[in-house]
Formats: sequence, structure tokens, C-alpha cells
Amino acid sequence: MKDIIYDDFQNTVNEVLIRHKSILDIITKFQETDARINRAIAKSATLCGCIKIKAEKQKIPEDISLQDMIKYVDYQLEGQICDNCREVIEKEIGNHIFYLTALCNALDLNLYDIFLKEYKKLSTLGIYNLL
Repeated sequence: MKDIIYDDFQNTVNEVLIRHKSILDIITKFQETDARINRAIAKSATLCGCIKIKAEKQKIPEDISLQDMIKYVDYQLEGQICDNCREVIEKEIGNHIFYLTALCNALDLNLYDIFLKEYKKLSTLGIYNLL
């Protein structure tokens, strides 16, 4: 059932994307939506104040195993995004997903297949995925 939702979404994006159908339009709009997500998160901290970003060097002991590292790293955020900021961020992420899907369409890639491959890789390699 989930693959039907992905495929239907991908087909719908293909049907409604008219104005920015050029590959150059798609990749620049994709980049723009990425920046808009970043800006919305930054504004949650700087304008709204519902979250605080506490960026600093992660304090990880030198002789720690990769499995134990999760205990020492965090997102470096305090607070929770408010309903208004959540709505803005979700909208921007939705736009990003739209252009990601448009990019897949332009390159004749199936988003669901990519999702499954990534999921299988994560499931198999676990924390060693990004090494």
C-alpha cells in the first residue's frame, strides 16, 4: 500500500509540474527549498524563540565505541518548535519533497525504490552506514 502512495505522489508531481519542468529549474528550486527550510529553522530560534540552538563541540570520550557514542551526542537544541513554526517548517519540507520528486521524475528515478534501497542499507549496516 505504501508504494502506491509514493507512486501516486510521484505521478501527481509529474502531472502538476509545468512551469518549472526544466532540469535547471528543478535543481535550483530544490536548492531554494533547502535554504528555506534552513531559514525557517533559524527563524524559530532567532525570531520566535521557541527553540534555542546550543551548538558547540560534541563532548565524546576518545576511547568510546561507536555503539556507545549515541549516549554522548545530541541535536544541540533546547525547547520545542511551536505550532506556528512547525507549520512553516512542515510546509517548507513539503515543498522540498515536491522538488525532490520532480528531480526523480526528470531523471526517470523511482522515489519509492530509492527509499527502499536506503532503508535496506540502513537496516543492514546500522550505525556503520555513514563510515
